Amino acid sequence: MRRQSIRVVDVCVCLLALGVFGSSARAQTGATDGEWRSYGGDLGSTKYSPLDQIDETNFADLRIAWRWQSVDRTIDLAPLRQRYAETGLGTRYAIGIQFLNATPLMVGGVLYLSTPLYQAAAIDAGTGETLWAHDPESFLAGLPPHRFNSRGVAYWTDGAEARVLWGTGDGYLVAVDARTGRPSRDFGDNGRVDLREGIPRAGRETTDHRGRQWLGLTSPPIVAHDVVVTPTIISDYPITKEAPPGWIKGVDVRTGATKWTFRTVPQADDFGVETWLNDSWKYSGNTNVWSMLSVDDELGYVYLPTGTPSNDYYGGHRLGDNLFAESLVALDIETGQRMWHFQMVHHGLWDYDNPAAPNLVDITVDGRRIKAVAQVTKQGFTYVFDRATGDPVWPIDERPVPPATMPGDVASPTQPFPTKPPPFEYLGVTIDDLVDFTPEIRAMAVEAVKNFRLGPIYTPPTLAVEGGLQGTIQRPSAGGGANWSGAAVDPETGLLYVPSTNAISVLNYFTPDPAQGGNLQYTWTAARPPGQGSPGGQQPRMPQGLPLLKPPYTRTTAIDLNSGEHAWMVPNGDGNRLRNHPLLAELDLPPLGGDGRGGPLVTKTLLISALTAGGTDDGPRLVARDKATGEEIASVDLPSGALGTPMTYLHDGTQYIALTVGGDIPELIALAVP
Repeated sequence: MRRQSIRVVDVCVCLLALGVFGSSARAQTGATDGEWRSYGGDLGSTKYSPLDQIDETNFADLRIAWRWQSVDRTIDLAPLRQRYAETGLGTRYAIGIQFLNATPLMVGGVLYLSTPLYQAAAIDAGTGETLWAHDPESFLAGLPPHRFNSRGVAYWTDGAEARVLWGTGDGYLVAVDARTGRPSRDFGDNGRVDLREGIPRAGRETTDHRGRQWLGLTSPPIVAHDVVVTPTIISDYPITKEAPPGWIKGVDVRTGATKWTFRTVPQADDFGVETWLNDSWKYSGNTNVWSMLSVDDELGYVYLPTGTPSNDYYGGHRLGDNLFAESLVALDIETGQRMWHFQMVHHGLWDYDNPAAPNLVDITVDGRRIKAVAQVTKQGFTYVFDRATGDPVWPIDERPVPPATMPGDVASPTQPFPTKPPPFEYLGVTIDDLVDFTPEIRAMAVEAVKNFRLGPIYTPPTLAVEGGLQGTIQRPSAGGGANWSGAAVDPETGLLYVPSTNAISVLNYFTPDPAQGGNLQYTWTAARPPGQGSPGGQQPRMPQGLPLLKPPYTRTTAIDLNSGEHAWMVPNGDGNRLRNHPLLAELDLPPLGGDGRGGPLVTKTLLISALTAGGTDDGPRLVARDKATGEEIASVDLPSGALGTPMTYLHDGTQYIALTVGGDIPELIALAVP
């Protein structure tokens, strides 16, 4: 067994945590009692707090009250960087401590969060002092499926005992005492549960072709009814058609025993197995939940926003609709029984996995009160259901979409389109969508796309042809309209706030070398092993760094879930860096957006998010908007770009806003009005 280390910095932590055993927050009503007990504020992922001490009159007066440096700073990263360099993934996936993307929890005057190297820490909510840090040393086991990254922890208490739980890059669920940081000895094996056990093709003796773990954990678990449910990350850069499936487990929070397993890739006689043609369920993988989860505590349902099957962009080896991929699935959290599901993408080819926790909110539609769940997607759609029955609140149409062109693949002839709400991002690309700031710039854009296929959303990818078309322009991009920053909802008004990005992708493919273990007909170039040549295909490029599309490039949309209509849409920032381009500086342009897609926080009085620009010297800032109109009220400078979604809490009579920011050593900062 690997050694686990722990650093207890302050023996007074037990006194500071006396408030830890308060009543748990109710789902989908927002954070309560001035605390923040779940990643999304509550189990329903509203990201809402009724605190109102910080409002439109004093937001501009916010100042940093304290700063906390990541405990990862004490770890020697040189050996890890060397191992990562050998994967051939390049600087995009270079090992570092900079991805401090976690949103902290706050319970009883203590903040809890995790770090990129899968440590967890407890921090005094009033001073930023480290109370304890626990290091499971999971980075010693090898490289995780993706970059080193952890988005947060979960908290549980029964009134007598309290635990903090989180996942590691090598596939363990860890539980420690919330007061001391010491392992919960009766949870699994000395405070750890191996979530790889029982998952096909996920054994510890195997790695992917770049030497990375097949299965790890990045997003925080969620706990309700004494059951822990944990998202998983699975390597999605395969050169083989075989991969571990992203099955979901419900784990007893006290013992660590597995109570149930939901097979997201059905097996044998399971419901949905017929949607995997030619017995492709036997070897297909992924179809995991990599983002956050939500729970209706009253119903006892956990909601799973599932992802794409392996591999993301070619399905010739997994024909059929591929349930339960790219679906919203409601399970009984105590038994794992499927209560209902809806598939957003049939036979996914675009990496349009569901990227964020669904938002739970009670709404009134045509005079009828509905307990709803809203799922925002990479496609720019918002799917809204009755969260008890799965019935769509508004009709969802199956509409014809273009057929596949990749050899051996068969796309679904239709895809589901919500009739309400309208999309919050642009769908597909035509010549009319290209930037037209001046006739000269429009001509540049037309020239840039002349060797690419344009079309509506769900136009399938195409192979690059030498001297011909170089692929299909996909919009929204694989990175999505919405992504893991997700949406927030105001339970008092039913307004859903969605930050999004207007961008494109063009997928390039290669056939893996059988001598290196490849057995796929096609996979995307990010999976290319070291030494196997340069990627084929091109990307549409505008000269001089100009944009290809019309603005805005990022925006926030408010959707009234009572009516199914947009309440407002505003660009995220003026886009000053682009506006100052020599070819644009003299033009009278509207706000361009492009200043980030930071996660939203909603309070009694404000909509708050972080932008990458617009502050002093056009630096990063924290912005407050009017919830009803989207009008910017005030902003304050941040010391570096935001990494995680902000949260808020009340401590000793003072309201704080806390979020993680970047730097050579990333930090958690807390702001308050002096």
